[in-house]
Amino acid sequence: MLAFTQHNLGKLEDLFAALGYRVRYEKGSFRTGACVLQNTRVIVVNRFSNLEVRIQSLILLLRDMEVDTSLLDEKKRDFYKVIKKEEATL
Repeated sequence: MLAFTQHNLGKLEDLFAALGYRVRYEKGSFRTGACVLQNTRVIVVNRFSNLEVRIQSLILLLRDMEVDTSLLDEKKRDFYKVIKKEEATL
């Protein structure tokens, strides 16, 4: 299980940056913790969400994406595999 820490949130943000996405924290009337803006590579996360919701929301978005692992270095690729492995156990 991935721990809900600021460090892991930073690792997720770095992973999205390596994939060409920009993560922004904004206020708004979100029904979920995060969303991808249509036809852009910007992810908007509800800034009023707590750390656990932020991490879970980013993981859910990542699981639904087609990820080109060739864009990732070895550490980010290993982190991505950990996230995908957790999905398989759910």
